[in-house]
Amino acid sequence: EEEWEPKSKIAKRPRLPKKNEAKTKKVAAPRSAVARKKVKKVAIKEEMVSICKMQLLKPKEEDVGTKLKTLNQKPEVPKKMQINSFQGKNVKSLENDEKPSTSVPVVGNQAKHEKLEEDFASDEPPFKKIKSTTCPEGKPVKNLGGNKVKEEFEMNWDIVQALSEITNVEPWVCANLIRLFREENTIPFIARYRKELINNLEADALREVQQALEELRTVAKKTHTMIQKLKKEGKLSGCLLTALLNCRTLEELDHVTAPYKTGSKGTKAQRAKQLGLEPAALSLLQNPMELNLFSYIRPTTKGLSTIQEVEAGVQHILADIFAKDKDTLDFIRKLCQQRYICIQSALAKVSSKSGNEKDIDKFQLYHEFSCNIKNIHHHQILAINRGENLKILTVKVNIPDGVKNEFCWWCVNERWRPKQFLKPELMRILRNSVEDSYKRLIYPLLCREFRSKLTSDAEKESVMMFGRNLRQLLLTSPVRGRTLMGVDPGYKHGCKLAIISPTSQILHTDVVYLHSGQGFHEAEKIKRLLLRYSCNTVVIGNGTACRETEAYFADLIMKKYFAPLDVVYCIVSEAGASIYSVSPEASKEMPDLDPNLRSAVSIARRVQDPLAELVKIEPKHIGVGMYQHDVSQTLLKATLDSVVEECVSFVGVDINICSEILLRHIAGLNANRAKNIIEWREKNGPFINREQLKEVKGLGPKSFQQCAGFIRFNQEYIKTFCRETHAAGQMVRTVTGAQGKKKSKPTPCASRQPNPLDQTCIHPESYNIAMTFLSFIGGNANDIGKSDMQQKVNAVIQKEGLEGIAKRLNTTVHTLQLIIDGLTQPEGFDIRTDFDKPDFKRSIVCFEDLSVGTVLTGKVENATPFGVFVDIGVGKAGLIPVRNITEAKLSKVKKKRSLGLGPGERVEVKVLNVDIPRLRITLDLIRVL
Repeated sequence: EEEWEPKSKIAKRPRLPKKNEAKTKKVAAPRSAVARKKVKKVAIKEEMVSICKMQLLKPKEEDVGTKLKTLNQKPEVPKKMQINSFQGKNVKSLENDEKPSTSVPVVGNQAKHEKLEEDFASDEPPFKKIKSTTCPEGKPVKNLGGNKVKEEFEMNWDIVQALSEITNVEPWVCANLIRLFREENTIPFIARYRKELINNLEADALREVQQALEELRTVAKKTHTMIQKLKKEGKLSGCLLTALLNCRTLEELDHVTAPYKTGSKGTKAQRAKQLGLEPAALSLLQNPMELNLFSYIRPTTKGLSTIQEVEAGVQHILADIFAKDKDTLDFIRKLCQQRYICIQSALAKVSSKSGNEKDIDKFQLYHEFSCNIKNIHHHQILAINRGENLKILTVKVNIPDGVKNEFCWWCVNERWRPKQFLKPELMRILRNSVEDSYKRLIYPLLCREFRSKLTSDAEKESVMMFGRNLRQLLLTSPVRGRTLMGVDPGYKHGCKLAIISPTSQILHTDVVYLHSGQGFHEAEKIKRLLLRYSCNTVVIGNGTACRETEAYFADLIMKKYFAPLDVVYCIVSEAGASIYSVSPEASKEMPDLDPNLRSAVSIARRVQDPLAELVKIEPKHIGVGMYQHDVSQTLLKATLDSVVEECVSFVGVDINICSEILLRHIAGLNANRAKNIIEWREKNGPFINREQLKEVKGLGPKSFQQCAGFIRFNQEYIKTFCRETHAAGQMVRTVTGAQGKKKSKPTPCASRQPNPLDQTCIHPESYNIAMTFLSFIGGNANDIGKSDMQQKVNAVIQKEGLEGIAKRLNTTVHTLQLIIDGLTQPEGFDIRTDFDKPDFKRSIVCFEDLSVGTVLTGKVENATPFGVFVDIGVGKAGLIPVRNITEAKLSKVKKKRSLGLGPGERVEVKVLNVDIPRLRITLDLIRVL
């Protein structure tokens, strides 16, 4: 004890919480004690610098996966890990890899020791702005904005490791993403300008990580809310606290907290504990030799009146202990992973008697269905769930008896084996407790977990599929330079027409009645309109009467009725057009137009500029999803809004001509900021360069950082405006000089010059590097997008290579590639040119014309996990089963983009089967056009 006392005093280490002093020792270790005393302040400063630098490295997750030993250690572990996790693991790999960039700058001369620098190391002005927000007074911060949240919602598992396991993304990438999301960086910004930090992940993968992170944080938050509630009620024990902090999913949390919810009658175990049987249950496991159950009998007390009731109470307590033990649950889960677990569905007895025949037939495939949970498809899970909700199907998870037998043996002989010899009657109680725990508590928990996991995965896949389809639709290549006639088909109320100019101005609107015996008379009107406005392209909505309207126009085109015009037509989805036509946005945009005619305008504009038109419609109304009404609407809205933001940002917008609606979807902007930008533009005239965005009300440094790279400037327009403004200013100064007055102040344009880099995808934070690169290749900023620039860039790359140039410029290869793309892409470059345009036609094919082996050209309408629906022009879409879509049939461009097949793709297909009674067409994919 005399030796132990000083050791325990030393172990307390009162100086440990003072982290700066501890760090100072590490930094100044090589120095003598006297020297360390003299340069104490310098050492602290150097330590802060090194910490900021460490945050720029790929993290070493030393502590990831190691469980927290005691609850007292929890507050310290994350703080320490936040710093140390960036030190060791990748020091070797960083000699070959690029160093990631963050919004925190490298301070002092630390950059000398970096082999490769972050994206915008040499661009100081944006740094100073951002530094003031993320690093107050320019001082490095160890954990950017997340210390409080992390301490408040600390769990027995590490969030980085848990996120990595769920998403299959490397831990260092997960750590960086947590940091980036905490700093309120948007997905488009991260995907384009922070590639080295995220290992070049795509936007879809980033969304998946973000959703998983939010789910984990929700679990942690709810757990701590429950802990506080139970602590207040005096029900929180050490075992319960540990069980709560071990929960990783909401299902586990519900399982642990179910007995303690308000209004709960209490479990059988709780009632047994209230009767005082808990000591007997614990004694059976720890000291059975001294246990006498007869001593607990109370003839006048219900639940204790007989030995059978006492044994049942002890059994319930033991079953509850087993069902909440982490090791026991881990064992049974691992056991299930190794066995054949299947999900089964059958026709419900009630529905077979009183159900709607049509609805029952829809689920014919699932009347007697069984499949391994490892092999079942997402669309099958969603179909089974829908059938169960409609009370047409009954669903159950089947776990084989072998799992139960092995589990019970393991519990009795391994995990819960008594420490002493058990009497036969007590051994019987133990065995019964294990079986009761499995049957009444653990088996239902496993079934809920399996169903919940399958449903969650299926919903996520459905939402992600909707997002991919939506992206493909939004990025459809625009048809520019054409006057278009939009047609919203109809029977009784006629077909609504709208003719729009190449600049989307409404030239004429009208209504024609093509399907009420006036077809020939109306053809004359249509011909006059097409000739008057030199319009040779008709866009038909795919709603009611589409097939008849298409046949009408195809017949006139085949007869060359519109000569000398060579008229073509295309079919476009009108999903959401009717909803948009009566929306406040449409009323504001087209106040004097009838709502029925607005839909025809929207249909025409969907071909002219799909992105600009479709962003006006709520994404879920566009209708390219699967089971979209059965999934979480919150998740669906968040994902689709993110996809729209990604598409608009990657395409970019011209700040001086784009609409307010389009601006709202740029990364870093919202409705208020977009409105303020439009008001600034109306008050001060067009924006001259990106720096002027900082003058807009509500657009702070962070918003500017997020949106600046996605905003474009038409250089010709700006130069013309500046020349005119300058000439007007000269004229004013000449007049005022002749009158003897003071010279007026120079116009804002005189002090703000256009920057050629503003027309590119290069971020302002990398402008200094871009200008250095231009000097290095002997180029001029005014030659951006010209062939001379391409030749100079190619010559330098062939001579030194990308890595060599990046090293010379102290930047990363990703940033250099982005700069090269920005400098060499032609003016007005649009990423949508790589995507498919609408399929223009002159003739129509009938359903009766189809036969097995017929080869047709069609356009993908929708993509699902089980196949792709293709419009082949017969009024009914055909299905290409997923087994017929192989990588060899995709074009090189599609493989490169990793997009597969999605809405808008033009494909060549062969008819495999035609089911005329059911109007079903099965197709085989020949190639993607």
